[in-house]
Amino acid sequence: MKLDIKELELKANTIREDIIKMLVEAGSGHAAGPLGMADIFTALYFHILNHDPHNPMWEERDRLMLSNGHICPVRYAAMAEAGYFPVSELMTLRKLGSRLQGHPERLRLPGVETTSGPLGSGLAQAAGYAYAAKMDGQKFRVYCITSDGEHQEGNHWEAVMFAAKYNLSNLTMIVDRNNIQIDGYTEDIMPLEPMVEKYKAFNWSVIEIDGHNMQEIIDATGKAKAIFENPTVIIAHTIPGKGVDFMEGDYKWHGNPPGTNIPGEPPKEEQAKIALHELRTLGGKIRSEHE
Repeated sequence: MKLDIKELELKANTIREDIIKMLVEAGSGHAAGPLGMADIFTALYFHILNHDPHNPMWEERDRLMLSNGHICPVRYAAMAEAGYFPVSELMTLRKLGSRLQGHPERLRLPGVETTSGPLGSGLAQAAGYAYAAKMDGQKFRVYCITSDGEHQEGNHWEAVMFAAKYNLSNLTMIVDRNNIQIDGYTEDIMPLEPMVEKYKAFNWSVIEIDGHNMQEIIDATGKAKAIFENPTVIIAHTIPGKGVDFMEGDYKWHGNPPGTNIPGEPPKEEQAKIALHELRTLGGKIRSEHE
């Protein structure tokens, strides 16, 4: 059953709360990227993907491949909320023996299509999968999530060329264009713009969206399904740390969880409490049920 727009927005906020709780329990992990991608993962798991949480390896399922594996807390949270495994298991993130490692491992968790971690490799995996599916006459779609920072990797662009050469119209890539990476802002470290023109030059169809607008996310993936000439890239402009005021837009939270001592930020003992309060009250717009 597909959720409507309002339900999707509320579910995304629940997933953000799950992310904060997971990271606090783990004491490590990435905060900014997962929070920023919560809307997109919610739209995928609760509206867009053709999948079955009770039959994760269903042959006709759409394939979702996560290239920037470090944002896996958002994928785990979305999968748990969708029914792939108990929500309580989220609290095992990064723990010894857990199925929820700091980067996804395909053989540990049913429903995870690839083991990811090395940045720049995900699109090659997705393109190969899409190419094989086309050869076999399979009808499912392949979705690939990538970060903007990994566009600094040369092997990513080899995959871009491959996908265009073979007209992989069954492949949709979503770029998390949040403008940060672990060492700073992308345009300071290695400028990526103009991204739209680059993808058009590589013979991809390009759609730009607000990555926090559910309707735009759904509409963009719908448009991609109607394109039969080439692969499609959806450049989703997102705010890293979305929903937590002191994290939003700040690259220092790329690889840090709440509870990290960062100069100029709230005391580490208060960070999780502040974050959860903002998420539960939508930034103070509604009263918290715990007040």
